Order: sequence, then structure tokens, then C-alpha cells
Amino acid sequence: MNLTGRVALITGASQGIGRACARKLAACGAAVALVARNQKNLEDVAQEIGPNAHVFPADIADESQIKSAFKSVISSLGKIDILVNNAGITRDQLLLRMKREDWDAVLSTNLTSAYLCTQQAIGSMLKQRWGRIINITSVFGQMGQAGQANYASSKAGLIGFTMAIAREVGSRNITANAVAPGFIETAMTSGLSDDFKQNALKLIPLGRVGTADEVANCVAFLASEEAGYITGHVLNVNGGMLMG
Repeated sequence: MNLTGRVALITGASQGIGRACARKLAACGAAVALVARNQKNLEDVAQEIGPNAHVFPADIADESQIKSAFKSVISSLGKIDILVNNAGITRDQLLLRMKREDWDAVLSTNLTSAYLCTQQAIGSMLKQRWGRIINITSVFGQMGQAGQANYASSKAGLIGFTMAIAREVGSRNITANAVAPGFIETAMTSGLSDDFKQNALKLIPLGRVGTADEVANCVAFLASEEAGYITGHVLNVNGGMLMG
């Protein structure tokens, strides 16, 4: 999976799956634009990766910051070939008690940001008639989860968004796909209770949680020439937690 000469922009690149994706795409030869709110964490990732990494701090829940960051990336790196919409948050609560601001925050960060980021990147891809849009969704966007009506809705929305974009831009040699991780060991899942983790393991035929690197490997494949005839697809990375 040789990505030499490609420019990849990853949102939520300061930790977890985003960080792993940045490392993997850079290892495949891509120049990586790292986007997230925390500049210090981004700089740590960039230092880990080396000269192929470039830091562009932005809050992807803020439309003006998204536009500014994408303009800076194109100005500095010349183009955007690969977009990984990874940034996401949770604000878990039972629906009866869920506050409107927690619903809005999750939908804005997880779904609306993907629309805004894709809109900013698509011009570069159309111009060069080549592009890869990869949206990080979730198994819970496919099967639901109690206490996560906002999160599950945002991730289900990403799947529909992926398929719509795949149909819009397929004729320009641009693919749009989604990766749906299951239970992955990240900072977001580390705070879950031991009871929750044990119950989750019972639902996973492979009997273990996944790693961020395993998700990143799938992202790198979908970003490559080898995946050129795959679009509108949801690639499950869940250890068998959901099949079919």
C-alpha cells in the first residue's frame, strides 16, 4: 500500500484511532496533515512520525476553524488526496435524561463536521480526479446502544452520508467508504467499567478487544490504489461482534 506523493488529512489525529491512522498513512509514504483541538498533543504525534507530519490545530465543531485549517493545508501541502473523518465524542445518557446540548454536541462533532470537512476537501479531489474519503463510524451506528442515542445516531448518519457521497463523486475516481470499529482499546473506552468490558467481551467471537492499529490498517487499505474498486462500503472491524 504505497501512498508516496499523497496528502492525507486526519481529523481527531491527536490520540486513539486518529493517531494510529496518521502513523500508518505516513509509514505508507503519505504526507499527513494532523487536525485536532489540542496543539500540544498534535505536536507530540508529529514528532513521533517525523517530517511527513504537519500540524493544523482546529476545533472541527467550528465551521470557520475547519475552513481556515483546510485552506492552510492546501496552501502548505498543495492538495488533499485522502480525508479521514475520524474526530468524535461521546455524551452518554439515557434518552429520558439526555440534555439537548449533549445531543447537539455529539451530532455536531461526529456528523456535521464530516459534512463540513468533506465539503472543504472535495474540490481538491475533483480537480485532480482522484480521492479517498474514509469516515470512521461505529458498530453502535449499526446495532444501537442503550444510553447512546446521540452517538449511535451520529454514527448511523455517517454511514448514510458515506453512501450518498460515494454515488455523487464515483464518476470522478473518488471513493467514499466507512470503517466501523467495534470495541477498540482507546482513551475513549479506557474509562468504561470492568463489568461493561467483560459483558462486551462475551459478545465478541474473537474474545478480545481490538487495537487502534488494526483499524488504521483498514483505513490505509481503503486509501490505497488496491481499494480503487471499493466505494460506498462499510468495513467492519469488530472481531465478529456484528456480522452480516
